[in-house]
Amino acid sequence: MLNKKEQRLRRSRQTRLRIALQVVARLTVHRSNLHVYASVISDDGTRVLASASTAEKAVREQLGGAGKGGTTSAAALVGKRIAEKAKAAGIEQVAFDRSGFAFHGRVKALAEAAREAGLKF
Repeated sequence: MLNKKEQRLRRSRQTRLRIALQVVARLTVHRSNLHVYASVISDDGTRVLASASTAEKAVREQLGGAGKGGTTSAAALVGKRIAEKAKAAGIEQVAFDRSGFAFHGRVKALAEAAREAGLKF
């Protein structure tokens, strides 16, 4: 019997295998209870091309201090920032890797904000 974390990791492995076949940069998302992290990883999986999270000083200041990183509005802010950073690095097209998390709540808010800011996936 797999526990909750093992189930999520199993789902994420399946997704990453599928994304590897597409040969495009991937936008990975990780969420903890307190923060949301997003990074754009190169198509060969060796380099992080752009990253954003609610743990960054600039984002924390916008959110109004500590303990506010676990909300959908915080995730939307991270989605907007990651799209801007990716475009600055010359990346328009990515594959969305939700790391086995359900496409719901903070993960969905981040994805929608990144799409609105001009990232295609």
